[in-house]
Amino acid sequence: MCKISDGPTIKVGVIGATGTVGQRFITLLANHEWFAIHALGASARSAGKPYSKATNWKQTTPIPSIVRDMVVHECQPEHFKDCAIVFSGLDADVAGELGKRPLRSLICFAHVRTADLAVFSNAKNYRRDPFVPLIVPLVNTSHLAMITQQQALHDPPLKKGFILTNANCSTTGLVIPLRALEKAFGPDRVTPAYPASTSSTTSFLTLAAKRKKWNGRHSRFSEIWWMGMMGLKAFDMRARQPLRVSASCNRVPVIDGHLMTVSVRFARRPPPSPQQVREALVAYAPDAPACPSAPVHAIFVHEESDRPQPRLDRYYQDGAGVSVGRVRQCPVLDVKFVVLANNVSIGAATSSIINAELAVLRGVVH
Repeated sequence: MCKISDGPTIKVGVIGATGTVGQRFITLLANHEWFAIHALGASARSAGKPYSKATNWKQTTPIPSIVRDMVVHECQPEHFKDCAIVFSGLDADVAGELGKRPLRSLICFAHVRTADLAVFSNAKNYRRDPFVPLIVPLVNTSHLAMITQQQALHDPPLKKGFILTNANCSTTGLVIPLRALEKAFGPDRVTPAYPASTSSTTSFLTLAAKRKKWNGRHSRFSEIWWMGMMGLKAFDMRARQPLRVSASCNRVPVIDGHLMTVSVRFARRPPPSPQQVREALVAYAPDAPACPSAPVHAIFVHEESDRPQPRLDRYYQDGAGVSVGRVRQCPVLDVKFVVLANNVSIGAATSSIINAELAVLRGVVH
């Protein structure tokens, strides 16, 4: 097992380091208790430049001094051979294969894994691979057990390398309170609708003119991934009592934060009251050891009638937990509420980092 005391001793790399998620990785890792940034990877256009010259920095804090003058490499395994962990903020179209789609990059996750490196990815690639764990660290950490199977089935078998993915940003935000309610009461069906923040490549003015942009692909994959993660035992790819989910996603001009309106029908009859739902959400404790990046409260329940709000609450607990509010009776199903999740923190980089911390604690990373 890697050392986790006496300062940061575990060398890590970040690929896709110049993008929005890559920048968030760097912000979170710059002063990490266990991890030390050792290598940065990006496109050939950025390779060879100091990081400060290669990136269009968009975080609210300055570029950390530890990476400002670090030279960016192409995303080739040899540049990360000294890293125990590689975090990936690569876009899906350059990260690897999805089905039989050809690569547009010189690297794919499979190459990094074959080089016996542990890859923690945010991209959708491999999320539906039956031997790649899809983990929300506040929900289904038992799925780490799938890694030994993944390594054994690789040709040739791997000693240290593997791929682990986290869920997409909106799925992550919702599955945490759903897991709390599933443990307490057993939901039967869920109808979430969520206005998701726009990506950095989408013009706010364009979205303002269109008002809303429906994201059908995001909605469809969210329905699939929710099902997979609610099968909570290792190797259970679906829940024993499938939860029925109908999702809709619209892009809106918000910098960070996915705000979801959720209606839930419970299998238990009579259903729990809104107050019982609040109490179950507050009481929820993830089945995971304490990690440096984990939130104190997996779910924070607001009592105010106008909270949560992206502007006010997206960086509560540094964006590592989710906020729930306006829990009330639903006249169509049973109970409805609002969920806010930071899409670049718990919905992306923070989840990957907590997953890596768990992998270190459980001896999965060597």
